[in-house]
Amino acid sequence: MIRVFEVRVVDEDGSQLGVMRTADAMRLAQERGLDLVEVAPLASPPVARLLDFGQYKYELTKREKEAKRKQRSVTFKEVRIKPKIGVGDFDTKVRRAIEFLEEGDRVKIAVQFRGRELTHPQIGRDLLDKFAEQIKEHGVVERPPLLEGKSMHISVASTHKPKVHEPTPSAAAKAHARPADEEPGADEASGKIEAAQEASSEETPAVPAPPRPEPDTGAASTGV
Repeated sequence: MIRVFEVRVVDEDGSQLGVMRTADAMRLAQERGLDLVEVAPLASPPVARLLDFGQYKYELTKREKEAKRKQRSVTFKEVRIKPKIGVGDFDTKVRRAIEFLEEGDRVKIAVQFRGRELTHPQIGRDLLDKFAEQIKEHGVVERPPLLEGKSMHISVASTHKPKVHEPTPSAAAKAHARPADEEPGADEASGKIEAAQEASSEETPAVPAPPRPEPDTGAASTGV
């Protein structure tokens, strides 16, 4: 409820109606079948608008849901490699990191040392430098290789914008439509079977029953 004495009124189409008493503005809203909604309470005087409050709430909720649906938080992914990794596995890890970066995520590439491998940290540093060279078109290394405990890692920030995956209209249509060559469901199949049985019973003529024999009365004929 608007408690101030006067408000600056905006029409339903955005036109300025000027400053008027709140009671007059509410009366005008009732005459037009609309509501008087305070949209800028901190203004001097506060701004109120003539609108359909139910429709306004619906559109506001719809916009908020749409904004949340399009939001995508950037996550931190990790790719682990070993000092003695093979060429094929290394290339696979590089492709996986590129996929993360293309999604807009940050990636941590870590080399895991075991046992005496810690005595040769340069091997891990060379691997990370090579890795960074392979993904430089998709991300930027935030800091040089850092050895922490039994692992050495680098952090890479993506140069891509976070992607938002939305279903296409064609995919949504396919989800609700059954292809023409798809097998019918159980209900449809049973319906076709019943229809065929009814048609078969109508087309096949009934076989007449054989004549029943005359009952034996037990009377015997006598000779003359």
